[in-house]
Amino acid sequence: MPSTITAGGRSLPPIIRATAITLTLCWSPFGWSATLPADLKWESNNTDPLYADPAAKRGGTFRTFMTSFPLTLRKYGPDSNGGFAGYVRESNLPLLSTHPVTGNPMPMLANEWAFGADHKTLYFRINPKARWSDGQPVTADDWLFTLKMMRSKEINDPWYNNYYSTQIADITKFDDHTLAITSGTEKSRQDLLESLPISPEPSHAIKLTANWVKEYNWKVLPVTGPYQIDQVKKGKSVTFKRIENWWGDDERYFQHRFNPARIEIKVLRDLNIAWQHFLRGDLDSFPLVMPNWWHDKTKTAEFEKGYIGRIWFYNQTPQSPMGLYLNTADPLLNNLDVRLGVQHALNLDKMLTTLLRGDYQRLNSYGSGQGEFTNSELKARPFDPKLARQYFAKAGFNKAGPQGILQNDKGQSLTLAITYTTAEHAQRLTLLREEAKKAGLNLELNLMDASAGFKSMLEKKHQSAWMAWSGGRYPAYWEFFHKVNANKPQTNNIMNIDDEAITTLVEQYDKEFDFAKKAALSRQIQQRLYELASFVPAYQVPYTREGAWRWIKLPKVPATPKSELLYWPLGGDNSGYSYGGLLWIDEELKSETKAAIKSGKRFPADPIIDTTYRQP
Repeated sequence: MPSTITAGGRSLPPIIRATAITLTLCWSPFGWSATLPADLKWESNNTDPLYADPAAKRGGTFRTFMTSFPLTLRKYGPDSNGGFAGYVRESNLPLLSTHPVTGNPMPMLANEWAFGADHKTLYFRINPKARWSDGQPVTADDWLFTLKMMRSKEINDPWYNNYYSTQIADITKFDDHTLAITSGTEKSRQDLLESLPISPEPSHAIKLTANWVKEYNWKVLPVTGPYQIDQVKKGKSVTFKRIENWWGDDERYFQHRFNPARIEIKVLRDLNIAWQHFLRGDLDSFPLVMPNWWHDKTKTAEFEKGYIGRIWFYNQTPQSPMGLYLNTADPLLNNLDVRLGVQHALNLDKMLTTLLRGDYQRLNSYGSGQGEFTNSELKARPFDPKLARQYFAKAGFNKAGPQGILQNDKGQSLTLAITYTTAEHAQRLTLLREEAKKAGLNLELNLMDASAGFKSMLEKKHQSAWMAWSGGRYPAYWEFFHKVNANKPQTNNIMNIDDEAITTLVEQYDKEFDFAKKAALSRQIQQRLYELASFVPAYQVPYTREGAWRWIKLPKVPATPKSELLYWPLGGDNSGYSYGGLLWIDEELKSETKAAIKSGKRFPADPIIDTTYRQP
């Protein structure tokens, strides 16, 4: 379909659409503006319940940590998809998000929207109050520039190049505060709301050059959200500051949120060292999802005297596909029988019942908790050393070598290297390694720094990876399974799946308009992935558990059903839901607590177990 703006914005097509939209005489640096269709039905949402606490107080510094220093501050291009990317991406707001309680569309940069009759286009009215952190207004030109940028070779990012050329077909400006984004295919309204309300880039602050990747590696750009990077100490920390007089302060769904004046993220590469910082009061909160941390590590005076509190909060979030990702381009793992053998050689159930104390549940397929999109008929393959050996024998590994590890006729040992980035998982993987020997499989465990390890995975240098992708409201498959993303660096197809059947299903899934049929295709995709045996599902956790010093406060119901984390200071919009920014710092309680530590005074120490949103 011809568009009103191309990647370069140089041509003006004579016919815009079959409905013969006429052009007005309105010029911007990115192209002409078009005439808005007259029959649009504009929607908004100013009536859904608020979930932040009116008692929240502004100010203070929220102190948290990350286990590796980011390789870049860019959101795009090489090395931009590490753990720190969550902070950088959520510094910029999307046009719309989703209310984490009702599931309704929620205004962000746009305060109104409308669906086009073509089942491809969403129209948006930008909130005229919206500003970049340098004071410049947010306008439709920012989205036109974003399309140009995402399609440009200068950003050196094949994934975004492809996505913004195939999935985003067009962006049209009608005036400074009105635009339309058009999908590459017809989609249901739910799909359009999921894929089109993208975040913009600041057109006034970015210049695309052949050296863009290097020039912008550490450049701090204007943002639309409440926090901007203020200080970068290489290898040590990154600090965000809250924007003074932020444009969104009085908007309905932003009220009483994003309360700390600063967010300091220290680099603490070892969780045990980070734990000591936490117990000293140098960090404000700490994740306690891992069973030994919740049950054992918290047996300290700081917890027992009530200086630090614990919350076990049941949520209703989609479950990430946590497990072992097998690189099918690897000469060993290219063999289906080897992959099937690996599936039966990993004693994940023993890991769950012993080390993880039964707190986690076995994951059966590629993620869960996405309703009809999850193939609930699939069951994870059980630990069966005898069956594993049969598969390995089919692949030629039928001779016992040193320590009982199988070998083939060439003397090659059956060894699988596992790359992982969380030191606390070493004990889990060690158990799997010892159990795998019963099937004649040797596991070689390679712990890497988080940034370096993830880079290795994206560059396809791993043999297998123990990790999880974040989940969304509905499964995304193209970036992970489509063959166009296989056998090339800096894509998310870390299993290097190059399979015609799953590629065809993924293309049908992306194009399917009917939601029920789309869900059926999702189940078929998961079935085909099961047949390929390239993903070993590990576990799921239908809750979050965290600890925090008693001066870090949350609402009475501490989070929303879609909250992945309790103490996430930004919006959480990467998940599709705007659940974050609910915490605040009570300086009076902080002074009271520090005085109590000196005097020995105690406070109630029972953990909070919140089942408000627990599912049966």
